[in-house]
Amino acid sequence: MKRKARQSWNFRRRKEKSMPELDEKREEAIVESVLFTMGKSVELRQLAAALGTDTERAEAAVRRLQSRYEAEKRGMQITQLEDSWQMATRAEYYENLIRVAATPKKQILTDVVLETLSIIAYKQPITKLEIEKIRGVKSDHAVNKLIEYNLVYEVGRLDVPGRPALFATTEEFLRRFGVGSTKELPEPAPGRIDEFRMEAEEELKFEGKLPEEAEKEMKY
Repeated sequence: MKRKARQSWNFRRRKEKSMPELDEKREEAIVESVLFTMGKSVELRQLAAALGTDTERAEAAVRRLQSRYEAEKRGMQITQLEDSWQMATRAEYYENLIRVAATPKKQILTDVVLETLSIIAYKQPITKLEIEKIRGVKSDHAVNKLIEYNLVYEVGRLDVPGRPALFATTEEFLRRFGVGSTKELPEPAPGRIDEFRMEAEEELKFEGKLPEEAEKEMKY
């Protein structure tokens, strides 16, 4: 009788020990289903609401799921975007994906567009005039392209006469370049601004304009 009671007590103990593990698996499954269904970034507070827990426990669950995806080399990955999380396809499988999926519209980031994006990324929030002062040429086309590609957006207005628009990078920018926040961007190389100016001058020569003419255009 005593032996039976002891076995029963040991069984209950083992069951109690395994319960937290089962709870963690369930939490990961809930996070996984939310991220998959939403198809976009989900704020940590929203994951906490889905789990019915606090944000600390929700973050622990999503980080466990992220680690499991990494360890198992899944085709999907869990990416952190500042205070949000998203499930996304691994970039390394893009070539395989387009063999069976409709080829998406290719977004061409020319040198000019990339230069403009770099300036915005490191100087944000920034006005178009400030971008043009750095580059030395008008940047309407480049900024408009970046907005079209959802890499840059108008974040507000500068509180000065004329109230020029301020531009900053989007969440899509973070996703595309594989960083969790703008704080993770690498330090810009010394003299990069001078390079932008030189490249802009080359651009002007190609268009048959003198730097003075371009500067005059910028004022109007």
